[in-house]
Amino acid sequence: MEFLRSFSSASSCPDIYNSTISSLILEHYNFTGRLQHRKPSKKGVNAITILFLCFSIFIILENLMVLLAVLFGIRLRHRWIFICIANIALSDLLTGSAYVVNICMSGDRTFRLSPVLWLIREGLLFVALAASIFSLLLIAVERYATMMKPVHQKTATKTYRIYIIMLLCWVTALIIGFLPLMGWNCVCDLRSCSTLLPLYSKSYILFALVIFFIILLTIGALYFAIYCHVRSSTETISVRSRKRSLRLLKAVISIVGVFMVCWGPLFILLLVDFFCYSRNCSTLFNPEWVIAMAVLNSAMNPLIYSFGSLELRKAIATLLCCCCLKAGLCDPKTFMSNETSSTSGSRHSSLRNSFSKVRNLSTSPQPEPKNGKKTRLSSTTSCLSASSG
Repeated sequence: MEFLRSFSSASSCPDIYNSTISSLILEHYNFTGRLQHRKPSKKGVNAITILFLCFSIFIILENLMVLLAVLFGIRLRHRWIFICIANIALSDLLTGSAYVVNICMSGDRTFRLSPVLWLIREGLLFVALAASIFSLLLIAVERYATMMKPVHQKTATKTYRIYIIMLLCWVTALIIGFLPLMGWNCVCDLRSCSTLLPLYSKSYILFALVIFFIILLTIGALYFAIYCHVRSSTETISVRSRKRSLRLLKAVISIVGVFMVCWGPLFILLLVDFFCYSRNCSTLFNPEWVIAMAVLNSAMNPLIYSFGSLELRKAIATLLCCCCLKAGLCDPKTFMSNETSSTSGSRHSSLRNSFSKVRNLSTSPQPEPKNGKKTRLSSTTSCLSASSG
């Protein structure tokens, strides 16, 4: 903790960091008007806090399920799109965890925090926000590179490149989110303090907003260029590839659109906070529901993934089935009978599809499986064998 304090302390005001913990945060909340407009605290936990806490735990479990499904349930998990989905799920998981920390350390506990802990509490949400935006930018750049310049390269090379870019995105997100902890705060200058975040400097909030707006505009420009390219290349691209590209493009644009709808009110509130003097804007005194709406984005993303990817839906369903079987909530014989009936029921469609496969084989020979690998059993069957053994 002393190491972090050495980063955030300023040489021009050493007495402030050595002052009483409660007096420092109280002074900032009092100056910005947040103290006078706080709702009176009730004994125990109120219903709104319980609702927000349950909502945050749901976000954590939901994104953890998506992350595990991508890592362990999808055979093509090394494709760049699934790597990016796992990265967004990780950032949403951090958002839910940061919101839980924020709820547990809010209220009367706020004035018992040290400045370092307060800055860590608020910085976690900024890290999660930056990681989400960088993840969306990574998907947009990779999609643009794939559509506009379809250079054939080894899958391993592209995968390593995406991993390196992801690592750089997280390092940059950590730096941006914890800049106030490193010294860019208003602890030494009350007049430059934000009303929404009383220990944050208004100049830092403007810096973060400008960075995020530039990234979002870049994402919008990339997707507009991709859309124009797909619409204009009807002759060079097959109908099937064009439909698949448009479907994937719609799914990704929906992710960006939901992000803007959820985080937009908070961005506007932060922009108002920068231009508004302390105590003059009543909308800045109770931002709980605006922050909750921003966190709602982390609950919407897994639903968008599931509706947009059949393979991810199957992986999530398999993961839930395995969890139910191992927890003893379901009978393995039920799944065995269901799988047998579904296999017999789909035999006619399988025979019908085999004719199209034979026709494709006659026109374009398919590569043989490497190393003589056999067809893998379904995930449900393997889960049943594991649970029965």
